[in-house]
Formats: sequence, C-alpha cells, structure tokens
Amino acid sequence: MNIQGKVALITGASRGIGRAIALELAQCGMKRLILVARDRQKLAEVAKEIEGMGVEAVIMAVDLTQPTAVNIAIAQVWRNHGPINLLVNSAGVAYQTSFLQSKLPQMQEELSLNLLGTYTLTHLIARRMASQRDGTIVNVSSLMGKVAAPTMATYSATKFAILGFTQALRRELAQYNIRVSALLPSLTDTDMVRDLKIFRWVITMTPQQVAQALVTGLRHDAPEILVGWQSHLAVWCQRLSPWLLEMILHLATPRPEELGLLTRFRRFSDGFLSKNMLSFVSAMRF
Repeated sequence: MNIQGKVALITGASRGIGRAIALELAQCGMKRLILVARDRQKLAEVAKEIEGMGVEAVIMAVDLTQPTAVNIAIAQVWRNHGPINLLVNSAGVAYQTSFLQSKLPQMQEELSLNLLGTYTLTHLIARRMASQRDGTIVNVSSLMGKVAAPTMATYSATKFAILGFTQALRRELAQYNIRVSALLPSLTDTDMVRDLKIFRWVITMTPQQVAQALVTGLRHDAPEILVGWQSHLAVWCQRLSPWLLEMILHLATPRPEELGLLTRFRRFSDGFLSKNMLSFVSAMRF
C-alpha cells in the first residue's frame, strides 16, 4: 500500500500503540488522520502533534461498544472527510486474573470492545470500501492471538478470534480489492504494562517500533505482521516444540498469590504479549 496522500482512521489513537501508529503515519505522508477513542482531550493532544507535522487530524470521540453512535459518527466522517483508505482497529480492553476468580462483567466487556466493537466499525467501513473497490484494513491482534496466555483467557480468546476474523475477511474482501492484515505485537512499553509487576525477564518493544513494523508491513502488503524476534521465536517454538512451550508457560505463569484478589485492568490501544515471550527471553539464551 502506498500510504502517501491517503486518509486513515485509527481507533485507540489517544495513547499507546494507536497513538504511535497515528504519528508514524503522519510522518510518512498521510493526507488526513481520523483519530478515534473515548477521551476527547487526549485525542486533541495527539491531533495537535499531527497537525504540527502539516497533516490534517480529525477527532472522533466515540465508544465503539455503542453501535448506533458509531454508525452515526462514521456516516458523518465519511461524508465530511472520506473516503477512508486505511482502517486500523487498535482499540481494546484487557483484564488479567485467574480464570477461577474471573467475573462475567469483565469477560463481557472484553468481548464487547475487542470483538463486537471491531466488527461494528469494520462492517461499516468495509461496505463503503467495497463500493469504491479499494481499501486496506489492519486488525491489531497480539502475540496472544497465536500463543494463548494463562491468566488472560478471555483476552487471548478475543485475540485468537480477531486473527480468524482477519483471515476470513482477507479472502472474502479480496474480490473488492480490499486488503486485510493482522498486526501481532509482542510486549510493548505502554502505561498499562508499566503497572504490571508479574511479568519477569521481558524485553519490551516501544510503541514506535510497533508502528514502524506496521508501516513496513503495509508497504509489502503483508497478511500478518509479527513484531519483534520474541514473537517469531514463540510462534516457531509452538510449531516445533509445543511441549517446551507448555513447560515454559507453566513456569512463567503468575501464581494466584501474585495476582492477588484484585484484577489488574487497563483500557488500551496496543497489542499485548503474554508470559510466553518473557519465557523465551530466559529459556533461549543468545
């Protein structure tokens, strides 16, 4: 995809990986960036940075779990600022807790935003892209979309689902000249990750590195964009030595007393690496 002079919509753009992607796309010559998140003030701060680069920024403060509001917002944005050439679904939510201590409302929120929110926005924009017979969609999954993580069962399930959703759309929408890719970041240094004390031995990536990997993947029309050597190592280990991966995960998984009684929660715009990556850092010493 040639991104110069194009229009992109990025969800979860107020911070983390979503923010980094927006800034990276601006530096690469995007014509207009439509920034989507719930926090209007934080979106305004990102928009100011982007406009300082000479790129137009449009703010869309909306809750993606509210289909009616999203439908209205997209219709207005497309009419006033479209057509949209690139959609990046980066918004997401995660709870970390022992499955036996997990709560139904937490699971419902993860499903509502990570899956239903992604579906709602993608459906609205893909239909418009199909009518113009051109477009690119990037769904931000995670390494957990390849290698599931204990203590994050529902989050892992949603990221596996996003990967399957992406693969299905890639084949189905190809006839409309719509390219669909998945971005799979490993552990990324965001405000959410800095608050977690249970991940040991991890080499984190920066949001900027993830954003740069996305741009490179877009230029090569890559169907899946694995970010970082840790991600590649985890996937190959799962394919070649699944028993080893199981053992490492067992050793790296936080014990119930480490998690405590309180669930660690963050709403975030980036992909998330699990215990599997920190395991490889310690297990594969080179």
